[in-house]
Amino acid sequence: MRIVVIAITVAVGLLAAACGSQKKVTITVNSAVQQQLQQEVLAQRADSLFFAAQRSKMLGDYKTAITQYSDYIRYNRNNATVYYELSRLFTEVRNPSYALGFARRAAAMDTTNKWFQMSLADAFTMNEMFDSAAYIYDRLVRQSPLDDDLLYNKGMSLSKAKRYSEALQVFDSLESRVGVVEELAYQKQRIFLRLDMVDNAANEIRKLIDQQPGELRYWVMLADTYEASERIPEAKAVYDTILKQDPYHPRALIAMANYEKKNGNEPQYRAHLIKAFSNPDYSIDEKVSFVYPYLQMLETDTSKREEGILLTRLIVESHPNDPKAYALRADMFSQADQPDSALVNYNRSIQLDSTRFSVWYQLMWLYSRQDRSDSLLRVSNHVIEQFPKEFMGYYFNGLANYFKQRYDAAITSLNTALTIGGEKRFVADVYALLGDAYHATGLHARSDSSYDVVLTMRPRDHIVMNNYSFYLSIRGERLDKAEQLSRRSLELKPDSPTYMDTYAWILFRLGKYQLAKEWIEKALQNPEAQQDPDVLEHYGDILFNLNEKDKAVQYWQLAKAKGANSIGLARKIAEKRYIKSVDR
Repeated sequence: MRIVVIAITVAVGLLAAACGSQKKVTITVNSAVQQQLQQEVLAQRADSLFFAAQRSKMLGDYKTAITQYSDYIRYNRNNATVYYELSRLFTEVRNPSYALGFARRAAAMDTTNKWFQMSLADAFTMNEMFDSAAYIYDRLVRQSPLDDDLLYNKGMSLSKAKRYSEALQVFDSLESRVGVVEELAYQKQRIFLRLDMVDNAANEIRKLIDQQPGELRYWVMLADTYEASERIPEAKAVYDTILKQDPYHPRALIAMANYEKKNGNEPQYRAHLIKAFSNPDYSIDEKVSFVYPYLQMLETDTSKREEGILLTRLIVESHPNDPKAYALRADMFSQADQPDSALVNYNRSIQLDSTRFSVWYQLMWLYSRQDRSDSLLRVSNHVIEQFPKEFMGYYFNGLANYFKQRYDAAITSLNTALTIGGEKRFVADVYALLGDAYHATGLHARSDSSYDVVLTMRPRDHIVMNNYSFYLSIRGERLDKAEQLSRRSLELKPDSPTYMDTYAWILFRLGKYQLAKEWIEKALQNPEAQQDPDVLEHYGDILFNLNEKDKAVQYWQLAKAKGANSIGLARKIAEKRYIKSVDR
C-alpha cells in the first residue's frame, strides 16, 4: 500500500508539474501576441502621423507638419525620409540650425540618396558653410558627372566660399559642355570684378553680345561692368552705342543725364532726363524710384522743386491711367507746399484706385492742415467705412468732429482708434486730442487723465503741458502742478509768447501778481501777442490787481477792440473793476 501511495503521489506530482509547465507556455504565447498587437497599433499611429504631416506640408501648413513629423519620430527613429522632410520644412520656415541638424541625420542614415545629400548641401549653404556645401556637391558630381546642375551648384558654392580660381575652373568646364549662356557669363563676370579683373569681366559679357548683338540688355550689363570700376569713358561709349540702336532707351538716357550733370551741363542733363521720362516703356516703378529721393531733398534743396514737379508731370503724361503717377505728383506738390495742387492729384489717384489707404491718409492729412473740417469729416467718414481697421481713419474723424465742436462724436471716434491701436506717437496724439475734447465737455477728470498719459509717453510734449496747465488754472485746481507744467513748457520753448501768457496767468491765479506782470510783459514784447485779445485782457486783470486800475481798463478796452469776448469783459469795462469769475 505504501508503494502505491508513493506512486500515486509521484504521479500527482508529475501531473501538477505538467499542468504548471503548460500554464507557463500559455502565458508566454499571450505576451508575444499582445506585444505584436501593440507594435501594430504603434505602427498604425506612426503611419497616420506621417500621412497627416504630408497633407499639412502640401497645404503649406509647415508648422503643423513639423509637429506631426516630430511626433512620428517618437514612434520610429529610423526613417531617414522623415529627417529629410523636417530639414526641408525648417528650410522653408528659415530656421538654418534645425535644417542642418536634420539634414545631417538623413544624409548619415542613407549616404547613397542623392536628394538627402543635396538637402545637406542646401542646409550648409543656408548656414553660410560654403566650403562644406562645395565638398558635398563635389562628391555628388563624382557620382553623377554628367549632371550640369550639380556642377553649377559646386561652382556657386566655391564662389561664395571665395575660392574664386576653383570656381572659375568649374564654370569654364561647364561652359565647355553647355556653351555660352547668360547665367554662367554673369557669375564669371562677378568673380572677375571681385578680383579687379575688369577686362576679363567685360569679355564675359561681350561673349553674350557676340551671340546676340541686338539684345540691348547685354550692352547695359557691359556698361554696368565698366561703371562698377569707375571706367566712365568706356561706360559712356557703350551707352552711346545703345542710344544709336534705341534713341529712347531709358537706362542709357538716365546714365547719360547723370554724366552731363556731373560735367555741369544742365541743359543736356535735362534734355536726356525729359526724353527718358517721356518714354511710356520706361516702367513707372523705375521712374518713381528715381524721383522719390527728390521728396527728401526738397526741404534742403529748393532747386529740386521745379525739377521734381517737372518729372512728375512727365510721369503723369506718359502713364495717364496709373494711380501711382498722380499719387507721386501729389506727394511732390505737398512737399513743395502747394496743397491745392496736391489735393487735385490725390483725388485723381483715388478715382483710379480707391483701395490704397496711404493716399486717403495723405488726403486727410492735408485737409487737417488746411483746417478744412467739412472735407476732413466727409473723407474720414468714408475712410472708416472702407477701412474699419485703420487707426488713423478714426483719429482724423475725431479731429474733424472736434474742429466742428461735435465733441461727443470726436470722443467716440478717438476711443475707437485706441481700441484698434497704432504707433506710439499717434496714440499719444489721440490722447492729447481726447484731453481737449473731454475738457470741452466738462469731463475734467478724464481730460486730466488723458493728458497724464500723453506726458508719460512723451515727457517733452510742451503743447500738452501748456494746455493742461492752463485748463487747471482756469478751474483753479492743482495750481502748483499747473505752475510746474507751465514752467517746464517754457524751458522747452522759451520764446513762445503763448506759453509766457499761460505762465503769467497761472502766477496771477496763485496771487503772485508782480511776477505775473513780468512774464506777461515779456510776452507782449512779441508783435503777435500785442494783437492777441486774450493776452491783452490778462494784462488788464494783472494790472488791476496791482492797483494800476486806469491802465487796466485801457487794456480791457484794447482787448475788446481786438475781438475779446470772454464772459464778464463788458462788465469789467463798464464797472471798472476785475470780475473774479471771468474765464478765458
